[in-house]
Amino acid sequence: MQLDVFTNEGPEDRPLAAKLRPRDLSDFFGQAKIRGHLTNLLKSPRPVIFWGPPGTGKTTLAHLLAQNLNLELFSFNAVTSGIPELKKIIAEIFEKKKIYGKQSILFIDEIHRFNKSQQDALLPYLENGDFIFIGATTEYPHTSLNKALISRVMLLELTKLSQAELVQILERGADQLKREDLKPYLERIAELSNGDARFALNQLSRLSSYESIKEEDAQKILDEIFEFARQYDRNAQRHYEVISAFIKSIRGSDPDAALLYLAIMLDGGEDPDFIARRLMILASEDIGLANSQALQVATNAHYVIKHIGMPEARITLSHATVFLALSPKSNSVYEAINSALAYVENHPTIDVPGHLKNIGREAKLYKYPHSYPQGYVDQAYQTEPQKFYQAKSNGSEKMINDQYHQLTKKRL
Repeated sequence: MQLDVFTNEGPEDRPLAAKLRPRDLSDFFGQAKIRGHLTNLLKSPRPVIFWGPPGTGKTTLAHLLAQNLNLELFSFNAVTSGIPELKKIIAEIFEKKKIYGKQSILFIDEIHRFNKSQQDALLPYLENGDFIFIGATTEYPHTSLNKALISRVMLLELTKLSQAELVQILERGADQLKREDLKPYLERIAELSNGDARFALNQLSRLSSYESIKEEDAQKILDEIFEFARQYDRNAQRHYEVISAFIKSIRGSDPDAALLYLAIMLDGGEDPDFIARRLMILASEDIGLANSQALQVATNAHYVIKHIGMPEARITLSHATVFLALSPKSNSVYEAINSALAYVENHPTIDVPGHLKNIGREAKLYKYPHSYPQGYVDQAYQTEPQKFYQAKSNGSEKMINDQYHQLTKKRL
């Protein structure tokens, strides 16, 4: 049944979000950055995967395409069904195409829940254009979907709706419910809904369950909403955004911002071991020789959290986070190994000088540094000298290189 925009058509017990689902792109809220792509899809459909947070319009866009193209939509959820059910739906799509000579749309929600072989099962149909395929996922597609599948579809990212957009949607909802008395609470609901239109409308429906809402009843529901307003999913895009901000804040020497993102991760149930591993990487990549203690602190933190666990591990992670944020920074060792690897990858087999080999006529020409004053002797260590390490003057690295310069009478 085709549903009119913002009407009560259809079963009365449908969720409010379903009642307000638009039939035209002009009634679709948000996603200004991809409007052009959406318009083109309505004119000339092609395989597409919508990805982004919950309640941003992924399912709505699938219905919009079906309604505007006057095509039947076959909806499939990868959470509750598997390949046998999918094959039955595809067989029905082929049967209808044979009878009516018309394509259908296959919409797979939560497509990231399919494993590699399940995703591969779609490839021949996409290759042949047997139906119009639309997928939806809340996870970052380049880490949750096969490259072969991604190469055959258009990826469109949907972002969280703004608070103003949510208020507009909620106003439509209040009008649909004929409940002017709910409008004083719309701003607060929008603020707590984290850009999720479905969540916001569900909370409005909760308020509407009271025939005449009282301030204390409304406040009770708003307080409950607040408890669920902090969204964090260890497998979704939020996970990658927060860990990225955490690392960049430490790299930028901002301990307060780093602690904020650490708290977000811990509050969301992030694995402390994952955080500690990232700190160890950062200690060498972004601090390195500027403060070699950073790697010791990060490594010790990793050891400690494995032995004490949460909630006490939060203290150790805070200790390591603040220490690394306050440390002088240098990425010289990171750049050095990347430069060396790039050189090796772009050259044929590199010869080892004869005097550095463990056997051979020239092996006896090797000069053992400890046999010389201060443990240093000038000798060649490369057949064709290359320079990869570029010294920096931050923190301890300056002292290390000054000492080296005094010893060798030349700079790195």
